[in-house]
Amino acid sequence: MKKISLLACLLCTILYVNGQEKKPKAAFDEALAKKLGADNYGMKMYVLVILKTGTNTTETKAKTDSLFAGHMANMGKLVEMNKLIVAGPMGKNDKNYRGIFILNTKSIEEARQLLETDPAVKSKVLDAELYNWYGSAALSEYLPFHEKIQRAGF
Repeated sequence: MKKISLLACLLCTILYVNGQEKKPKAAFDEALAKKLGADNYGMKMYVLVILKTGTNTTETKAKTDSLFAGHMANMGKLVEMNKLIVAGPMGKNDKNYRGIFILNTKSIEEARQLLETDPAVKSKVLDAELYNWYGSAALSEYLPFHEKIQRAGF
């Protein structure tokens, strides 16, 4: 009886697995891979930036507001240059982390140069930790879709 139950379970499992629809693998797009700088795994190096509360905590509210307005404008410029791929704030945490960037650069040095164009970083209102990060070369392809889901005026 035990053998029959075990065989029945095994047969059901095999039938279930074989009955599942198999998604065909997408065809390799060599031109797209080359355009995006993908390696054989479809991946590439980026620089991950963790922005945190900076050492300059003496600015007035008006000056800090101005620096953050410049920070936001600079982010737009970096997106236009195809250098800023991902950006966003972080929730409250005990490490004073404020947000992240994923920069489309191969070196920490190039990332540092890009961060020097950010008024909030340059003034030390924000400090940055930089790390090499290996991720999908297709990461930047989400950006046009974001524009389609963002309401105008926000």
